[in-house]
Amino acid sequence: MGNFKGHALPGSFFLIVGLWWSVKFSLWHASRRNKNACHLASKITYRRLEVIEASVILLFALVGMLAEQFVPDGPQLKLYNYEDKHWDHLMNWQHATMYLFFGISAAVSITVHTTGVMPIAFDRLLLAIAVFVEGFLFYYHLHGRLMLDVHVHQLLLFAIFGGALTIFLEVFFRGNILLELLRCSLCLLQGSWLWQIGFVLYPPSGFPEWDSMDHNNMMFITMCYCWHYAFALLTVAAIFTIISWLVQTKLKKTPQLEMGLLKTKEREEESEEDL
Repeated sequence: MGNFKGHALPGSFFLIVGLWWSVKFSLWHASRRNKNACHLASKITYRRLEVIEASVILLFALVGMLAEQFVPDGPQLKLYNYEDKHWDHLMNWQHATMYLFFGISAAVSITVHTTGVMPIAFDRLLLAIAVFVEGFLFYYHLHGRLMLDVHVHQLLLFAIFGGALTIFLEVFFRGNILLELLRCSLCLLQGSWLWQIGFVLYPPSGFPEWDSMDHNNMMFITMCYCWHYAFALLTVAAIFTIISWLVQTKLKKTPQLEMGLLKTKEREEESEEDL
């Protein structure tokens, strides 16, 4: 992550995931809240979405681990340099470790939603652990850096640990829309703030350099972080409102006879799945 692209790429990933979660949870909540929209809240559909989502995350995690190891200046699976007697490319190893835990979380989610051999809450528990490990590694990732560099990464930790705590609470309060939307907002915050870190520490050509020892920059960056979270909250609220309105509009346009047939078909599918 020691360049602009190294922050922009994971930032884009978290932004996409945050937007996807916002749409998914909003649709699921709006469908469950309206009795006539049962066909939109089918358990089979929900499980398929969970499996697809986990498969994509698992793929990204595997690609991330391989990329961290086998880039031209990567460690090539070598952890210790015995010739020079020092650890080799520990930053790459830390990033690969983050990807590893997200990959484990995704693999567990796939197992939970395809086999039923694990408790349903295991997917949330492992995701909470993966996000916590991300923050834990970041916390010890800042030794010896300049003041502004340390500050922007410390602010990122609030989003990471806040997300880990929120997901952990979902283990016990699964389906709580407030926790789910809070998770979405923190994920969006993490994504947009990674972009901000890239602009602050590694400004692209044509952008002014930041003075890493200027306290005024610290004050502005802290305020800017609050603006980022306000934007994340407004984005989640807008998606939730639009999805709820679309579901209500669809229900008004769907004939009652068709709704009855859809609900009957859904019950049959879920009965077959339970068997």
